Amino acid sequence: MAQDTVQQESAAPATPARGLLPLVLPALVVGVGASLLYLGVSGLAEQLEHVLWRNLPDALGVGRYSVLWMTVMLTATGVAVGLIVWKAPGHAGPDPATLGLAVTTPLPPSVVPGLLAAAALMLAGGPSLGPENPVIVANAALAFWLGRRIAPRLPGAVWVTLAEAATIGALFGTPVAAALLLSEALAGRPMRGRMWDNVFGPLIAAAAGALTTTLLARPSLDLDLPSFGGPHWGDLPSVLVVASAGALLGMAAVYAFPYVHGAFRRLGHPMVALPAGGLALGLLAALGGHLTLFKGLDEVAALARNPDSWSAGQFATMSVVKLAAMLVAASCGFRGGRIFPSVFIGAALGLCAHALVPAVHPALGVSAGVLGVLLAVTRHGWVSLFTAAVLAPSPGMLALLCVASLPAWLLVTGRPQMQLHEDGTALR
Repeated sequence: MAQDTVQQESAAPATPARGLLPLVLPALVVGVGASLLYLGVSGLAEQLEHVLWRNLPDALGVGRYSVLWMTVMLTATGVAVGLIVWKAPGHAGPDPATLGLAVTTPLPPSVVPGLLAAAALMLAGGPSLGPENPVIVANAALAFWLGRRIAPRLPGAVWVTLAEAATIGALFGTPVAAALLLSEALAGRPMRGRMWDNVFGPLIAAAAGALTTTLLARPSLDLDLPSFGGPHWGDLPSVLVVASAGALLGMAAVYAFPYVHGAFRRLGHPMVALPAGGLALGLLAALGGHLTLFKGLDEVAALARNPDSWSAGQFATMSVVKLAAMLVAASCGFRGGRIFPSVFIGAALGLCAHALVPAVHPALGVSAGVLGVLLAVTRHGWVSLFTAAVLAPSPGMLALLCVASLPAWLLVTGRPQMQLHEDGTALR
C-alpha cells in the first residue's frame, strides 16, 4: 500500500498555483471562525462551571466536591442534557457513540444550537468527555451551509475538510495535529494531485484556527513535568511496558463499549438514559475523587505539578475510574469526545508506573501511557504520537515513543474501535 501511495504521488501532476489560490481566503475564514466557535463554547462552559462548582455550593454551604454535590450535579447535568436531546431540533445531533473525528454527512444548521448547548452543559457539569467531537460536527455543519451559499463553485466536501482541520488546529493550538490527521486520511483514499496540494487549504485553515486560539487563549499541552534528559538503556523496557499497558487498558474500554452502550440504549429515552448516566458518573466520582471529573486537561496538569503527591494505588484508581467514567459518558448520550479524557487516563497510568518503579521517569511514563491509551481509543497513530510527545517535549524521548508505538499498535490494530455503527455494533 505504501508503494502504491508513493507511485501515485510521483505520478500525480502538481496543481498549479492558480488552482490553489482560491482556497486561501475560505480557509482563513473557516479557520478563524472555527476557533472562535470553539473558544466561545469553552468560555461559556468555564463560566458556567465556576457558578455550578464554586458559587452555588458555597452559597448553599455544601462542599464543592463532596460526594453529595458531585452526585447531585452530575445527575442534574444528565437531566439538563437529556432535556435538550429530547426536545431540541435534530435531538442535538446523532448518537455520539457513532462519531469519530471525521464528518461524513454535515448536519443541518438547525441542529447546531442544541448540539452546542448540550456540549457546553456537559463540559460545565463534569462528565468525562472533551469538546472535540461536537465542536468539529458544529463547525463542519456551519462551514458547509455557509460555504455552499457564499462560494457554490467549491465542492461541499472542501468546506467540511477545512472545518475539520481548523477545529483540530484550534483544539491543539497547532496545525501539526491537523496535518498528521489529514495525512492518515489521505493515505486511505485516492488523491487528486500531490500530497501537499491536497493539504494546502486544510493546513491554512488549521494554522488560522491554531493561531487564533493561541493569540486569544494561549493554550499549552506541555505539562511542565520534570525534564527528561538523554535516553538510557533502562528507559526502553519502561516505555515499551507502559505504552503496551496503556493500549491494553484502552482496549478494555473498547471491548466493553458496545455492551455498556446497549444497556443505556435499552432504557429507551434520553430523559432516562442521561440522568442514569449522570448518577453513575457521580458514584464513580465519589470513588475516584474530583480529579476524575471534567474533560481532564486541567486535572492532568494538577497531577503533573507534583507527581509524588499520590501513591501508586491512588493513580491506578484514578486511571481506572476515569476510564469507566469516559465509557459511561460516551455510552449514555452525553455530547463529547474521547481524546482529552484519554490523556488523563494515560497520564495517571504513567505516574502509577513511576510510583511503582521510581526508575521510570515521570515524563516518560506519562507520554508512554498517553500514547498507548490514545492508540486504543482513537486508532490515529500520528495524532496519538504527537499528543504524547507534546505533553513533555524532549528530543531524546521521541525515538523511544516511536519504538513504543509499534508493540502498542500491534495490540490494537485489526480489533474493534471505540466507535459504533448505528445498530450498536463495534466499528472495525
